[in-house]
Amino acid sequence: MTWFNKVQNPKLKSVKKVATNTPTGLWKKCTNCNEIVQSDRLEESVQVCPYCDHHFRLDAVSRISHLLDEGTFVSLGDKLTTTDPLNFTDKKPYSDRLQEAYDKTGLVDGTFCGLGKINGKEVAITVMNFQFMGGSMGVVTGEKVAMAMDEAYKRKIPCIVISCSGGARMQEGILSLMQMGKTSAARQRLKNAGIPYISVLTDPTTGGVAASFAMLGDVNIAEPKALIGFAGPRVIEQSIRQKLPDGFQRSEFLLEHGFVDRIVHRHKLKSELSFFIEMFGNESKSK
Repeated sequence: MTWFNKVQNPKLKSVKKVATNTPTGLWKKCTNCNEIVQSDRLEESVQVCPYCDHHFRLDAVSRISHLLDEGTFVSLGDKLTTTDPLNFTDKKPYSDRLQEAYDKTGLVDGTFCGLGKINGKEVAITVMNFQFMGGSMGVVTGEKVAMAMDEAYKRKIPCIVISCSGGARMQEGILSLMQMGKTSAARQRLKNAGIPYISVLTDPTTGGVAASFAMLGDVNIAEPKALIGFAGPRVIEQSIRQKLPDGFQRSEFLLEHGFVDRIVHRHKLKSELSFFIEMFGNESKSK
């Protein structure tokens, strides 16, 4: 079926939706350049638009598969599940929201934690998953971030945390906010021991996650055009009643103002992480 690979991507106009037997999910519209891209082609490019390099959000399983050497990931904390400690209800009970997230993703929690290898070098890693309640940080996410850091401390190996989050999970109240202090303390222990911690910030990295472990890396690496900050641009504009600069809170703006160290394309992220792991390893040997 080589002819299928030669099919040009159509430019679609807005049309009235009609009933059809055509399978869904074959195409995806880029939110940046508006090109229509084959879903298979996006998967091959790790969810990066082949026309404009726009980085779509990547689920945690795909990111682990992309970054770690094949077959090396060993999951930790699988039995940790989110509960409803405050019996919280807004428009609907928190327990219902959790059930919806379970049904949508098939996961009991949105954050993955474990051990693996990058180009043969062992690392402890945590990856957040935006598909599970916007990647929000609750008690379980905080525990898994701290768990990866603790494993890195015990094994004397680098720790990598990949953030993709709308911030602390309001449905868990102060218990969620406490994770900012917990993860920051675990990170400080790594720093005191001279163990490398690399933070990768993807779109979005905001709220309590940005205000704690996400910005505390020995190296802070961002993906292109990722939204990074505490409050969102619209909230800030409404608060200060001023128009924000173009590109405010995007990776490129933060790099220019010294808040992140590097912007790395997704296709080059594994080699970049490998470089820093090697560099920190050589640095520790020389001491």
